[in-house]
Amino acid sequence: MNKQYASVKMNNSNINKLNILDLPDEILLIIFNKLKTVDAIYSLVDVNDRFNRLVFNSLHIRKLDTTNMVIKSYYDRRFSIDNNILSKICEKILPRIHHQLNELIVEQNSMKYILLTGNYPQLDSLSLVNFQKEILLQYLTGNSILHHLFTQQIQYLNIDVSYDPKSKGSKILSSIFALFLSICKQLINLNFCQLFYDRKTPICIYKFPLTSCISSTLIKLKVNVATFDDCLYLLDGRLKHLSTLIIDVKEIFLSFSDKNKKKLPDLKCFSLTSMKDTRHYDDQIIPLLRRMINLKELTLFLLVLKNDSIYIDGIQLHDQILIYMPQLNKFTFSINTVIVNEDIKIDRPSNEDIQHSFIGKGYGQVGSYVHYRQERNVGTSHVYSLPYQFEYFFHLNNSFQGDIFDTVQCLAMTDGRPFEHNLFKLISQCFPLLKELRVVNYQPQKNKQHSSILIIFPRLILLNL
Repeated sequence: MNKQYASVKMNNSNINKLNILDLPDEILLIIFNKLKTVDAIYSLVDVNDRFNRLVFNSLHIRKLDTTNMVIKSYYDRRFSIDNNILSKICEKILPRIHHQLNELIVEQNSMKYILLTGNYPQLDSLSLVNFQKEILLQYLTGNSILHHLFTQQIQYLNIDVSYDPKSKGSKILSSIFALFLSICKQLINLNFCQLFYDRKTPICIYKFPLTSCISSTLIKLKVNVATFDDCLYLLDGRLKHLSTLIIDVKEIFLSFSDKNKKKLPDLKCFSLTSMKDTRHYDDQIIPLLRRMINLKELTLFLLVLKNDSIYIDGIQLHDQILIYMPQLNKFTFSINTVIVNEDIKIDRPSNEDIQHSFIGKGYGQVGSYVHYRQERNVGTSHVYSLPYQFEYFFHLNNSFQGDIFDTVQCLAMTDGRPFEHNLFKLISQCFPLLKELRVVNYQPQKNKQHSSILIIFPRLILLNL
């Protein structure tokens, strides 16, 4: 017994003496690859010759992310890394790897130091995070290293602008967008202010001259615009080789532009998101979609308002849109329909009717629920493809049936009947990654027997009541 105890004690002693330096290279590389690149190289560079060899030779660093997001509040986020880390990166690391970097992610405060450290001959992907619009405009119009990269090298560009509560309009940002398309002669992929789900500043470009926003190289574009006219402006042929457009339209109302009925044969992927109710689904959205005759992927996130009509269902989507897209192989959607019935009596479909409308048309699994607010004579329907792919979920009400929505970060609830404890419990289970919860309901709870049981939303940072 004493020998066994002594053996166990000796083994424990050996474990306690185990040093990371004793691990073989293969294990160290596995550990290093689990770390963020900037953390790994900052911690390991110049520790010893072995670590230098592993970091600079074995990892063969192609991408460097020099940002670190810290959320102080919903509207206050910091992306800067520690000054000591930045100093070491510029002095000890970048001089050794600048020639091999393909991708760089920087924020405003550190960019000038990082750009002056090397010439980055292989760099073709750049992400500019949390920039003030005015500073970004200076970089674009000035004779800087960044300007040279834009004109000669950058093919993949991601732009994020900082939140500014005093900002009035988007004139500067709209001009910046046009400048990027003009300056970046090699650009094939542009994400303009869609890096974060809750920082989608719209631009307004439809009144720009016909010679603006032209590119003969751009293939993929992610952008937020103010109006549907801006969307039509981008699809009028000025982006000659555009095949993928992922666009968020702030408001969809009647277009003031000329009715362009030309087909869009080069467009292969189209995503349309609008988070405000629109009455122009039939006369604006459907005609545009019918022009996309070679589309392979379609994504729709829409809130549609109609008078004295019926819900958008599987039959309508098929007959009005999908039959005009013979090559379509992927359709992702979340469509809320709000029907206001005034003096006309209309038979409202049940949820079973809605589900049945999707059968046999190749939709895959579809979720849905319908709801009727008798006091306002308003019916609502929500249909969505499963698994749910969006970061938003709007118009949730007491008819919600549940499911897992692990992509949703912003949830908006509204109803004329009170939201009871059990519904919030269901929501906490169905939306595990929820960050924003917006509740519109003026009716007090009736069943308060569970009010002492705590419901937890572990990631929630904004509650709007």
